[in-house]
Amino acid sequence: MGGAVTTTGVAFVNGIRVHYTRAGSGPLILLLHGWPQTSHCWRAVLGPLAADHTVVAPDLRGYGLSDKPATGYDKRQMAADMAALVQELGFERAVVVGHDRGARVAHRWALDHPGQVERLVVLDVVPTREMFRRLDASVASGYWHWLFHMQPDLPERLVANDVRGYLEYFFERWTYNRHGLDPDAVDAYVRAFSRPGALRAGFDDYRAQEQDLVDDDADAVMGRRLAMPVLALWGSAGLPARLPTLEIWREYADDVTGVQIPACGHFIPEERPDILLDHLRGFLTRGSHP
Repeated sequence: MGGAVTTTGVAFVNGIRVHYTRAGSGPLILLLHGWPQTSHCWRAVLGPLAADHTVVAPDLRGYGLSDKPATGYDKRQMAADMAALVQELGFERAVVVGHDRGARVAHRWALDHPGQVERLVVLDVVPTREMFRRLDASVASGYWHWLFHMQPDLPERLVANDVRGYLEYFFERWTYNRHGLDPDAVDAYVRAFSRPGALRAGFDDYRAQEQDLVDDDADAVMGRRLAMPVLALWGSAGLPARLPTLEIWREYADDVTGVQIPACGHFIPEERPDILLDHLRGFLTRGSHP
């Protein structure tokens, strides 16, 4: 953790308990994990960022040690959870860094609560709406799990007897630097998704896709765009590398910079934390327009 004193806490927001890890002091940076992970994925960057910021890494609704209710997995609700968490912690604004599903929550948060998101960083994703608009053979082969996870009941039935085998498939296929997901980290994720309700909640995150797309299409009709500075980073061996990622994000935001991280797969915070930290520090110190 880079020498920073790290604490854990629980906030009761929107009717659920949200678990979080916290370090440092100063302006707030919020780190949002993706699937199939928890806030543990930020372990290599949380401490260094805490040298001059308050850094909070929560477990999203349905993940890790946070509650796993039966509803509320559309990104609008999950974003509202994070907006309430920031207020509960006594802050007005935050720099938000989201990876994978956490980046989708962060994108919705920045649209719905633009005054609260000072800067936005999205890791190894393009907007959800674009995934379905560009669902050709190449994209479908990389994102097949989306459609599988959206099926009612079936994923739980097929995955429950071998949670480790299913998760390790993604940790193997989606990485370039496989040592970044060390055995202890993999064990932590397997334990997290073996908890009661955890598989169902994670799949419900994907099952909310229909409502998420309705909300995204409404934004497109209204011409809603992100006005805050946005940084997009993706791995050279990650799935967004198949797409014109930076150009896509510029269709959704006014002030976008970004770059592909070489020799990196999907799990940027664990595979290349040093490079991620360099990009984050540069983004935090630059003006609104480069």
